[in-house]
Amino acid sequence: MTMQPLTTPRLELVPITLPLVEAVMADRRDEAARLVGAKLPAKWPGRALIERAFSVSIDHVRANPAVRLWGDRLMITRDHDRRLVGSVVFHGAPGPEGEVEVGYGVEESSQGLGLGTEATCAMVDWALEQPGVVRVTATTLPWHKASIRILQRAGFRPSGWREHELLGDLQVFERLRVPVATGAQRRFAEQRA
Repeated sequence: MTMQPLTTPRLELVPITLPLVEAVMADRRDEAARLVGAKLPAKWPGRALIERAFSVSIDHVRANPAVRLWGDRLMITRDHDRRLVGSVVFHGAPGPEGEVEVGYGVEESSQGLGLGTEATCAMVDWALEQPGVVRVTATTLPWHKASIRILQRAGFRPSGWREHELLGDLQVFERLRVPVATGAQRRFAEQRA
């Protein structure tokens, strides 16, 4: 399945590809910018962010990019500057129980503008429309108020706690697939490009 870009009012959500991950991991910024067709922020993305976001080796991503990069998108502004401002990633394709986990990040100078909310809402809506997906989860630190606000605005509800060996207690949130009434609109309606 080839993923197409999605659009929101202010963003184009561009699929993350294996060539892009390889360019970022090798610190080939010019190539990465060319692949996404946008300016990259000075400090983002970088190898450390990619390793943290994917939590698997590049060899694992190469072995099955369709599974590991399932649904992963970059946030690119739709204005005349076309800047890469963040990403929304899933931690792989849906598992046997129909669950995917989402993570998101916005580069520092673009935080506080609602871009993370806009992109996360669109991508969670997209994920819940995919065959076999019945639940999207996310984790965040309990003091990370901005992240919690994004999850709340995207329709997530607290569902428990998870212990992380380095970060300590993480709060778990979830959003379940529910039947949508005819004519209902999403918060950030996506359009297929």
